[in-house]
Amino acid sequence: MESPFLSILGLLALVLLVAVTGGVGYLTLADWRDRRLREKEKRELRRSTPKRR
Repeated sequence: MESPFLSILGLLALVLLVAVTGGVGYLTLADWRDRRLREKEKRELRRSTPKRR
């Protein structure tokens, strides 16, 4: 016979695992998006500034 405590503990562990995995995925996606924007702005800045001699 399985203890209800172990069932609740297992379910809680699964929920926490999904939450942490989702958080890591979100942070990875946000970092990738921000890095792409920074590179785009850097390219546009380089293109718009005149070269010095």
